[in-house]
Amino acid sequence: MFTLDSSPPPRPEDIRLTQFSHGAGCGCKIAPAVLAEITRHNVFPENDKLLVGHATNDDAAAYNLGQGRALIATVDFFAPIVDDAFTYGQIAAANALSDVYAMGGKPLMAMAVLGWPTEKLPTVLAQRIMAGAKDICLQAGVIIAGGHTIDSPEPFFGLSVNGEAPIAHIKQNSTAQAGDVLFLTKPLGTGVLATALKRGLLPPDGMNEAIAYMTQLNSIGEKMGALSFVHALTDVTGFGLLGHLIEMAEGAHLSASLTYASIPTLGQAKELSRQFIYADNTMRNWKAYGEKTEGTNSESMLLLSDPQTNGGLLAAVHPAEQHRFAALFPEAVAIGHMTNRQEKIVSVT
Repeated sequence: MFTLDSSPPPRPEDIRLTQFSHGAGCGCKIAPAVLAEITRHNVFPENDKLLVGHATNDDAAAYNLGQGRALIATVDFFAPIVDDAFTYGQIAAANALSDVYAMGGKPLMAMAVLGWPTEKLPTVLAQRIMAGAKDICLQAGVIIAGGHTIDSPEPFFGLSVNGEAPIAHIKQNSTAQAGDVLFLTKPLGTGVLATALKRGLLPPDGMNEAIAYMTQLNSIGEKMGALSFVHALTDVTGFGLLGHLIEMAEGAHLSASLTYASIPTLGQAKELSRQFIYADNTMRNWKAYGEKTEGTNSESMLLLSDPQTNGGLLAAVHPAEQHRFAALFPEAVAIGHMTNRQEKIVSVT
């Protein structure tokens, strides 16, 4: 005999968004090796107007508008990294805007990208996600002018962003110089904590520190773009600090040396890593970059490969100006330096 379930549907505020996706935040990214295979034979012909394209896996594209100005364009979206819909929208928006800041630019306008399982989740949660994104975009002075939605098996959200900058201020991830000091502006560990949250291993307030950083705009990148002694710039996201640093080093035909003890981490990240709690993408990142690295142990390997969501900016700064840079950006921590090309791309001490 069949009976109807008469229990009331869950309240929107009781729904855990992270339980409706297989991944979380930038940890959803396709593995580096798979991405390389997808893009290998899809190379577009050169264009005189394209200042920055896909050749060096940079954060955004840059297009010459003439009169010394450049258009900066990017798109970024991912599955929920936190359970609260409003906070998820904030994080996704800040993460998408970061790509423009990482090029030294100023974001101007965004289009929303939303996938929503309409049969599983109430639309009021999607409304809250959009409200969170609007909150962050208002902070940044960015207009959400429209967007696109699809009915999808899992929720995802992000933004396509257009920005601009003087061409002279455009920063790339491939223009570091030997001797440059490496600075990082936010601690590592968002992937570790998000995984612990998804597994129910964090208390309700266990993500508070991570959320504070993930909702923090990387707007200082626009100021860094105006500094000629900042030779290269990128943001640390789904490929982890190790992956994005390797892209920076290989793009400049250099290597890098990291001082592990100097690298900032979120409060619980090291302890959780010692318990071998890590995001799925961590091992995919390590598989792609481990052979190019020396000096790691089990803890540092997990944290350096940890996929970050709206992580910090990684800047390569002329050594003679490192103290000036540190004074201008007190949140930035010196974590290593660029070297001439070595056998391994990254050495960790």
